[in-house]
Amino acid sequence: QVQLVESGGGLVQAGGSLRLSCAASGRTLSSYTMGWFRQAPGKEREFVAAVRWTGGSTDYADSVKGRFTISRDNAKNTVYLQMNSLKPEDTAVYYCAASSWAARGTDKYQYGYWGQGTQVTVSS
Repeated sequence: QVQLVESGGGLVQAGGSLRLSCAASGRTLSSYTMGWFRQAPGKEREFVAAVRWTGGSTDYADSVKGRFTISRDNAKNTVYLQMNSLKPEDTAVYYCAASSWAARGTDKYQYGYWGQGTQVTVSS
């Protein structure tokens, strides 16, 4: 069993930056593919970024590519999402997720563990 707790959300002006953290307990994350997803009001939960446990390669949604960076610190059992050049359309609840079997990690149905989410609001 894996418990995930996100933190770091908040209110920021357009063009600003935030760093989200996802702390895990219960299992070490080194063997899990980790993902960040987001959900805006009235919209489906969508993929943002993933980092795979095999080799640590990363993948990003086109909408965040070049602005967001996902990273993991296996020693701290923590995954991060550095968000730069934020836009109002990035406003959403951001969720951290863990998968013990996902090969790529871009599909939310591949994840069995989810955090409670953290709100990110970007003002124009």
